[in-house]
Parts: sequence; C-alpha cells; structure tokens
Amino acid sequence: MRKLKRLSVLAVIALLSIILLAACGSSSDKESGNVLETIKDRDKIIFGVKYDTRLFGLKDPASGEVEGFDIDIAKQIAKEIVSDETKVEFVEVTSKTRIPLLNKGDIDAIIATMTISEERKKEVDFSDVYFEAGQSLLVKNGSPIESIDDLTKDTTVLAVKGSTSTDNIREAAPDAQVLEFENYQEAFTALKSGQGDTLTTDNSILLGMASEDDSFGLVGGTFTDEPYGIAVKKGQKELVDAINDALTTIKDNGKYDEIYNEWIKTE
Repeated sequence: MRKLKRLSVLAVIALLSIILLAACGSSSDKESGNVLETIKDRDKIIFGVKYDTRLFGLKDPASGEVEGFDIDIAKQIAKEIVSDETKVEFVEVTSKTRIPLLNKGDIDAIIATMTISEERKKEVDFSDVYFEAGQSLLVKNGSPIESIDDLTKDTTVLAVKGSTSTDNIREAAPDAQVLEFENYQEAFTALKSGQGDTLTTDNSILLGMASEDDSFGLVGGTFTDEPYGIAVKKGQKELVDAINDALTTIKDNGKYDEIYNEWIKTE
C-alpha cells in the first residue's frame, strides 16, 4: 500500500513537472516568436498610442475615436503591412506605461511621440525617424519666462512622468523645481490652474496645447533634438524592416506630407 502511494505521489510530481515545463516552453516561444508573422496571421496590427496628446493622438469624447498625426501614420503602416488601414487596433499608453505594455505583449508597436534615445534602445528597437521634434517651453502669455535661461530655483516646471523631457529639463535647468504628472492633459490643466510657471515637453505636443487655448504660447525655441521613432520589442528585425519599408512608401507616394500638413501647424 505504501509503495502504491509513493508511486502515485511520484506520478503526480512527474505530471506537474511536465505541465510546468510546457508552460515555460510556451512562454519562451511567445517571447521569441516572430511578431510580424503574428500580425499577419491575426490580420491586424495593434499599436500603443497616446489618447491625450492633441495633434498626435487624442480621443474624441463624442465619437470615441482617437485622432491625430500618429494615428494616421499608424493606419498607413497597417495598410502597407496587412493591406488595409482599418485592420488596426489602438491601445492607450502613456510615457510611463508604453514600454511595459510592449514587452508584455499587449501591443505590437508603439507610435506615441516617443523619442529615440540610447537608453531606450537598451529596452526596445526603433524604426527610422518618422518625425523631428525638439523640447521647448509653454507659458501663459505675458510670462516673464522667455527661454530656458530664465528658469531659476524659484521656477516650478511641469512635466510628464516617464518622458525624456523630465530628464532633459533637470539637466538644462538644475536649479528649477520639477513637478511631474501622469499625462499631458493633467500637466496642462495644472499649468492653467497656476500650479507651475511653465510646462516642458516636445514642441510638437506643446503646439497642440497652444492650439487648444490661445492664452498660452511657446517661448525660447527648442533646446534639444527629439527624433520620434516607432518602437517594437527587442530582436524583432522583421517587423522593424516592414515598418521602415512602409514609412518609405508613404513618404514616396506623398501620403506622409498629406498627413503632416493636415495635423502639424508649422506656423
């Protein structure tokens, strides 16, 4: 009887070991899988995008649709990769959540005003540059702040968590106080309510805020270069190549310029 019980226990342990190994194998397969093939098999590409960034990715509360430059570029990439711009799904990300969601596998790629940096290249792979931006300052009209040189220990600068802007402003104006928020809408609301003296991020994003409320404007030009790229999981060269090919196509056929002129207010 004891021998039978022992054999039963060993059998259960062996079965559990097989299940655990299979689970680990499945996880490993998922992590090392070809995302481009997954996209084509699914017949849909899933992008992480901003929902709170006017001109680039902003959700319309009335229609429930997300609109902007990044959104339209993503649709054209979907058209090139899965032959239909409607075969795309958008998942909301913030500067803080976008890389974790990508690496978790919830999204296939990030197109969300994301600056290509050496630090981020350690975590993700990037496409070619699809938009050239630069960090600037947004202030209320009439503010004494006219450039980065006017930021002192008595200045409160508003920024967004997880963005390169936060690191850049601490380096460019080390004496200034930096107050961070979860997203751009919260940061802009804080600026309008007087919680800070200026808001800093890429000029492209600040232009969207200024277009929303003309009592605010950009000052001082740009003090960094912020090349935007589309991020994918590390090692997904096939997907990076497919995205780059799509970007080349839409630049060559004029679609990129059409989207740019629709959304970006160069004045």
